[in-house]
Amino acid sequence: MILARYAIPQSIFDHSSYTAARSPAILLPMDNLLRKMLIAKIHGAVITEANLHYEGSVTIPADILEKTGLLPHEAVSIWNVTNGARLETYILKGPAGSREFHINGAAARMVSVGDRVIIAGFGLLPHNQAIKHDPIVVFMNHDNSKCAIRAEAPRKVASGDF
Repeated sequence: MILARYAIPQSIFDHSSYTAARSPAILLPMDNLLRKMLIAKIHGAVITEANLHYEGSVTIPADILEKTGLLPHEAVSIWNVTNGARLETYILKGPAGSREFHINGAAARMVSVGDRVIIAGFGLLPHNQAIKHDPIVVFMNHDNSKCAIRAEAPRKVASGDF
């Protein structure tokens, strides 16, 4: 078994016991990997406008962007909780405090006003940073008026409650 050659635990995700013990000259295959990781997520935003005749993008209030660290023109995935559609677009910065989330351009065929969406930004992190990384997750309420920043944990939620 290759893992035995490096004297590391069975779980390659338990890095506590082998990083200090192995020689710096020995590189494991994952040491040079860049991992695509969730950097930030806006969970449960309600779409307030869908404009087909607009350059493609998603408009997010500036105050929400600031909380997540997401940037204007950054690529994001959008997952429509209401209908299951998934798409990728980029961010435009909207007015702070507006509570407005707009879907623009061709994406407006996949997302409608009133739909709940999850907006996720990803980034590439070196393996040694990825194993310690915690994404920023902002949870929106039903009218985008309140949000909570907390760790994400698998849990069952009531319909419409994020």
